[in-house]
Amino acid sequence: MVSASNVKILILDDDSFMLKLLTRMLAKLGYISVVTCDNGSDALKKIDQIDTCPDLILLDLNMPDMDGIEFVRYLVDRQYHGKLILVSGEDERMLKTAERLVHAHKISMLGYLLKPVNPEKLSEILQQWEPNSSTEQQPNKKIYVAADIQSALAQHELVNYYQPKVSVATGEVIGAETLVRWHHPKDGIILPDRFISIAEENNLIDDLTHQVLQQAIAQAKQWHEKGLTLRIGINVSMDNLASLDFQGFVVNLVTENGLPPQKIVLEVTESQLMGSDTRIPLEILTRLRLKRFHLSIDDFGTGHSSMAQLRDIPFNELKIDQGFVHRACEDDTLRAIYDASLSMGKQLGMDIVAEGVEDRNDWEFLRQTGCDMAQGNFISRPLLPNDFPRWMEEWQNKVRTELIVAPA
Repeated sequence: MVSASNVKILILDDDSFMLKLLTRMLAKLGYISVVTCDNGSDALKKIDQIDTCPDLILLDLNMPDMDGIEFVRYLVDRQYHGKLILVSGEDERMLKTAERLVHAHKISMLGYLLKPVNPEKLSEILQQWEPNSSTEQQPNKKIYVAADIQSALAQHELVNYYQPKVSVATGEVIGAETLVRWHHPKDGIILPDRFISIAEENNLIDDLTHQVLQQAIAQAKQWHEKGLTLRIGINVSMDNLASLDFQGFVVNLVTENGLPPQKIVLEVTESQLMGSDTRIPLEILTRLRLKRFHLSIDDFGTGHSSMAQLRDIPFNELKIDQGFVHRACEDDTLRAIYDASLSMGKQLGMDIVAEGVEDRNDWEFLRQTGCDMAQGNFISRPLLPNDFPRWMEEWQNKVRTELIVAPA
């Protein structure tokens, strides 16, 4: 949690009572450097000054002159790097829409508060706020180019992490999704959203995916030899499916390592549309299924071709996107989308994986609704292979003592 005394907070709300109430709540939590504004123009003047620019803004959405949505646009213009909490008396669907807009603008949002504001909810949101340093306020804006990716591949700087998938009914560890990270010699750990698209745009994605696959299959072999027969998921780009050679590469790699193809899951992101010529991708995926590889439709519901993909490709696993899982138990819109995805997958005889399980409420919701598998930070963050045994021991103990699941 952030050191409260060092944090500068700005509250923007046209209601003077709400300004006083939030100031009092923050003071009880130890946040004493708080300024208030009842209109957007005055708030922007504070943001424009270095000594008054806040680390955190509590922003009311519905104000008469400059509403909260317009105010966010001005924050974008100023390249605001602090945090944001939305506060509103609007319904939850409106708040969720505003939240998505804030994220689309790449402004860091801690959460939102419904009026009347619950002090415990405010405290809970603030407790999730991690460091507050100058390095965090100025994110790394470095842009990587094709030559950087080529160097990373040549120097074997891409490292696989593995995020566990567990049975919701029993807590048993079923498998793990392979998530690649770039261990940059100067910039530290670089997440895939910073380099995957560059690899795709510069015809490097095949080399990248081959390295990821080779690492993942070698790791799966090590685990299998130790009696840990996990089902390993590996993300595949549609660009990888442009050449029939890909199918042969995957089959040969798995065969050479003596692994059963049933323990390999190739995850294709649903939002990646197939091109006008679908023959090669369909042939590759169909032949892989015939050889008993598992195929997973990832991030289900986030693209525009969900039904067509399910109709055309022989998937046997459906991963419900995290945006429809976390907090679905308390959000009617998310619940409706989650229920529809779960029901459709079940009717098609698919294994259902819920992504983005962040807390106990999410976990209990999945148990009540009969989801097959779960993945997310409540279970485990992505792990290096050496950290897997210790995590498994801790998780199995948690299942026995806290989660009260049915015996395996």
